[in-house]
Amino acid sequence: MKLKINEIFYSLQGEGFYIGTPAVFIRFSGCNLRCPFCDTTHDDGEWLEESEIIGEAQAFPGRHVVLTGGEPSLFLTETLLDGLHEAGKYVAIETNGTHRLPTGIDWVTLSPKTDFLPEARLTLSQCDELKVVYQGQDLSSYENIQATHRFLQPCDVGDTEENHRLLQAAVDYCKQHPDWRLSLQMHKYIGIR
Repeated sequence: MKLKINEIFYSLQGEGFYIGTPAVFIRFSGCNLRCPFCDTTHDDGEWLEESEIIGEAQAFPGRHVVLTGGEPSLFLTETLLDGLHEAGKYVAIETNGTHRLPTGIDWVTLSPKTDFLPEARLTLSQCDELKVVYQGQDLSSYENIQATHRFLQPCDVGDTEENHRLLQAAVDYCKQHPDWRLSLQMHKYIGIR
């Protein structure tokens, strides 16, 4: 089966629980949402066989694989997941939580977009890591999500002053609500992908 892949690359995880971990990023092309701050060009991509995707992932020494997008849950198949596991990979997914996930994913990062797009209805209610893109919004709607780890990530709006204000607001929120931790996009700070 062929899947449209925006890019496959090797870097360090730049945010969340696994920050700094060497990882193969498999970025799917396409999403059911169109968030204004998305870093994926959904029209770009190459149709690859699952075996080609697995082969590219195997070419890198890191065991950690991050399925991202776009929205990988729209395209992820159990055969791709099984193939990555057979290749010895630990498979994490970054999802907006609007679609069911196949069983067997090793780590689920839920990054809901309901604050930005009200039509983005969550189907997931539990995850390993809840990562909320923060613009100062009320976070009470996330209290019912079962998450082992909770991260606030200040939204990068492309304006230095506003980014600083959002960072300070996220820091203040975490200090007042210690069940939340700050997540910065380290890869942007140190200039890597």
